[in-house]
Amino acid sequence: MAIRRLLPPLLASAVALAGLSALAGSGTASAATAWRGWYICKGSDRHPGSLSGHHRGVLVRGLCEVNAGPAVVRGSLIVSPRSTLVAAYARNDVTGHGDSNLTVGGSLIVKHHAALILGCAAATFPCLDDPDPDNPTLGSTSSVAGNLIASHPLGVVVHGATIGTSVRETGGGGGRDCTPKGIFAKFGSPVYSDYEDTFVGRDFKVTGLRSCWYGTLRDNLRGNALVARNKLADPDATEVISNKVRGSLKCYRNSPAVQFGDSGGNSNRVRGHAAGQCGFHVLQPNPAPTDTTPGGPLQHISVHMGHHHHF
Repeated sequence: MAIRRLLPPLLASAVALAGLSALAGSGTASAATAWRGWYICKGSDRHPGSLSGHHRGVLVRGLCEVNAGPAVVRGSLIVSPRSTLVAAYARNDVTGHGDSNLTVGGSLIVKHHAALILGCAAATFPCLDDPDPDNPTLGSTSSVAGNLIASHPLGVVVHGATIGTSVRETGGGGGRDCTPKGIFAKFGSPVYSDYEDTFVGRDFKVTGLRSCWYGTLRDNLRGNALVARNKLADPDATEVISNKVRGSLKCYRNSPAVQFGDSGGNSNRVRGHAAGQCGFHVLQPNPAPTDTTPGGPLQHISVHMGHHHHF
């Protein structure tokens, strides 16, 4: 169940079926209000807010999208409880060309039951405005100079981003099942969290998640990484693979245990220590077995960086 590849087509379907104008990339409505010098991006499903230009700080209330050109936030960006920020567009919906990238100079904070969709890439997560989601060609880049902190969020989905300091996602997830909820329900998608092809300058920690699916794939993690106590409903979940970890990688008490899944990934390369379900001694079939297939040959979940193994 490759959920990480499932959301963009569902979003495109939601545009056609429900007429969510912001996801179609046209007819957006924005509401800006002064809040202690901050920009408030406020909107609903039918009339989302639009974030672009330069701002001291940004507070998201309801649904806000970065789809009208570059958005630069000098300070922090906060996604308030039960709100959603979508920054996964490649073009300016006004001009039809140019980048709709998000740059945050401070930290990006995702509050209780809020959701974040950050970045898109043709190979793994098509941009929501790609004219051909089945054969995508567009991509976007997003960067956060400070931390990405999510406290009991509904879901955090990150692709091709740069996080200058640390990532910390704690709790949340909408429950250990695959029932669409919150903003995910509007797209017919299970709730999940995912970090792919992303650079993190310091530590990375995801703990206490209760969701359908979770993955950390092909990330460049410059500090220590911890994935622990996450309980997921999808048997294909907990894909922590193909990452480059400069510090230590520790994985404990995740259910299902860390595995290769069906992504075609390879062993994590770890410079420091690898422990628990991500330990150097842990072998898992690659790909993982399914109800109809026995699974591939056993492979180390993690190998020491610099050692020669197949990748």
